[in-house]
Amino acid sequence: MNTLSTEQVKAILKEARASSTRDWCLLLLAFRHALRRKEVRQLKLEDIDLQSLSINIERVKGSRSGIQTLDRHKGEPILDEVLALRSWLRQRVEDGSKILFPSQKGGEMTRMQLLRIFRKYALAAGVVPELAHPHILRHTLCSVMAQQHADVYAIQRRAGHANVANTIIYTHISDRQANESAQEALMAAFV
Repeated sequence: MNTLSTEQVKAILKEARASSTRDWCLLLLAFRHALRRKEVRQLKLEDIDLQSLSINIERVKGSRSGIQTLDRHKGEPILDEVLALRSWLRQRVEDGSKILFPSQKGGEMTRMQLLRIFRKYALAAGVVPELAHPHILRHTLCSVMAQQHADVYAIQRRAGHANVANTIIYTHISDRQANESAQEALMAAFV
């Protein structure tokens, strides 16, 4: 499965932030919550709660909807959701639609508009055209979580997968990693 590197994700977000607070915030939320194109496009203002620092996500394709936290990211402001949302909400002009990220004409943007937005920043960041589609952010988050040894059920929950079999594809683990993990577990269990 193709994914982006963490440096590529940051480069895309930096390109977006330099150009548009809306686009930066949109892509950051899509990445941090493993959102599909439709899920990020249909986010509404009421889905964001900056008091409790939470986001209500209505998943599509039979996935599990739910509430997730909005997270700060000390030392890496480009990844700070709270900063991005506060910045965007100060600039956002109400168009009557209540869509969090309205198109320039108002209302929900189309999937092609989102594709063009992502593609513009991905290509500017040096991402190859084959990887310049917004769904790659979802795959990248799940892969990053797996690489950092997040519990498979945590990855499942974050992505909203109804079936853990859809999550397992991200857990590419080498024999060496499996051996090290078994050794660590046994050392901890039999102290």
